[in-house]
Amino acid sequence: MAEEGDAPKVETPVEAPAAPEPTAEMSVMDALKEVLKKARVHDGLKRGLHEVAKALDRRAARLCCLAQDCDEPQYVRLVQGLCEANEIPLIMVEKGELLGEWAGLCKIDAEGKPRKVVSCSCACVTDYGEDTHALGVLLDYLKK
Repeated sequence: MAEEGDAPKVETPVEAPAAPEPTAEMSVMDALKEVLKKARVHDGLKRGLHEVAKALDRRAARLCCLAQDCDEPQYVRLVQGLCEANEIPLIMVEKGELLGEWAGLCKIDAEGKPRKVVSCSCACVTDYGEDTHALGVLLDYLKK
């Protein structure tokens, strides 16, 4: 029984927090980093000229990345030519060391920082893995 001084207890419905919406727009390079990470986890990332050329020639690649600081002109012409011939989007990355880090060609120390980064001139994605916000940002950029 409730005493006279007690107010009846009413339960208020508590809203479950919705999925966090990204407040700031993600840059294309940040989105590319996330997409490469997800592709690597799902075994959908090809690294190096031999693997990339095979994937581009078979039209298995969905996206190709090429380092701007690649000093071999024949290498650049081959990758660009295969991308154009097979209508595969090509994104230029500033440095090969960045692309190597994003493609997983490095050691990660105890603090989570990359060590011994190996430069990578090209990489391609054959399987995006999960559908994420970063993938949406990247696909919107490629449509333009």
